[in-house]
Amino acid sequence: MPQLSSDIRALSVGQLSARSGVAVSALHFYESRGLIASRRTTGNQRRYTRDMLRRVASIRASQRVGIPLRTIKDALDQLDD
Repeated sequence: MPQLSSDIRALSVGQLSARSGVAVSALHFYESRGLIASRRTTGNQRRYTRDMLRRVASIRASQRVGIPLRTIKDALDQLDD
């Protein structure tokens, strides 16, 4: 089976928003705080790997139970890439 290029598997900010149920502005905020990361295309568009879906879900679940973003970031920083 042929492998898909990473560009096909990458999600735009709109796709990540639609699939995660999180507003684009919140995703930009999370990125500015270092909670999630993207890479840029040659056209300067954000692209997210699919593992960011799980990361965003974890962030949202943590926030719902009252964990501050700083604590969430500290925990996420401990994870391997």
